[in-house]
Amino acid sequence: MSTTSTSTARAAAPPPSAVELDRRLYRKRQTTRSVLISLVSTAAVAVIAWAFVINTPGWARVQQTFFDPAVAVEAWPRVFEGLLLNIRVLIVAAIGVLIVSILLAAARTLRGAIFFPLRALAAGYTDLFRGMPLIIVLYLVGFGLPGLGVFPRMPPEFWGTIALILVYSAYVSEVFRAGIEAVHPSQRLAARGLGLSHYQTLRLVILPQAVRKVTPALMNDFVAMQKDVGLISVLGAVDAVRAAQIETALTYNFTPYVLAGLLFVLLALPMIRLTDWYSARIRRREQVGSIV
Repeated sequence: MSTTSTSTARAAAPPPSAVELDRRLYRKRQTTRSVLISLVSTAAVAVIAWAFVINTPGWARVQQTFFDPAVAVEAWPRVFEGLLLNIRVLIVAAIGVLIVSILLAAARTLRGAIFFPLRALAAGYTDLFRGMPLIIVLYLVGFGLPGLGVFPRMPPEFWGTIALILVYSAYVSEVFRAGIEAVHPSQRLAARGLGLSHYQTLRLVILPQAVRKVTPALMNDFVAMQKDVGLISVLGAVDAVRAAQIETALTYNFTPYVLAGLLFVLLALPMIRLTDWYSARIRRREQVGSIV
């Protein structure tokens, strides 16, 4: 019934006026003009930059040392195999960060004096690992924890994953906490008034709204972790960066590093574009009706 009414209303809607058609045509011409100007200006800047680089005195040497196609083809299998290790570590670390950060954010938002120790521990954790560089945490976790002799022998990528979870959980938990606190208190009061417990209120009412508010920030943190996952190479894990280092030591050529960097860019590019698209979508939704 509703579908039929909608179709009838659309069919009965008057056609756009001549003024509106002129406006649409003008907007279309302006959009086409802007796109053409952007393409021409971008191509001009690229040509000027390329001409400047290739005419520098040391370009031939730099090209041979950093952009040798033969070296790139030879190093490709080992660097790509290392990138697969980076992807596995990234997936496991992202799941671990999601779980730990939600627990930390929930602990920091607990009410009541009895939960003060949990709030203090969560605050101390976030302050410690947000202030400590990731590479130092990698060294402390990767070489310090195995040195205790308590844990079984584990591969370097395992300890690298633990270090990534420790550091990024501190950042992401603060993002979640900001989203939780951005939800209006009336939502919590209404849920408790309906008889929901604190856990049910947090899981069913608060967290869904908080996640929707902070999704762009979470996606940016994921992009940052995609790059930092390459630091596990300092522990000896043969990832893309370590494989590029080995190939560079064999060939005395830095092209494998460039290859590894390009692979990391290709890995992060879809998420970067998705983040930009989602942020623009949210911005348009919030500005509906405000543009004159």
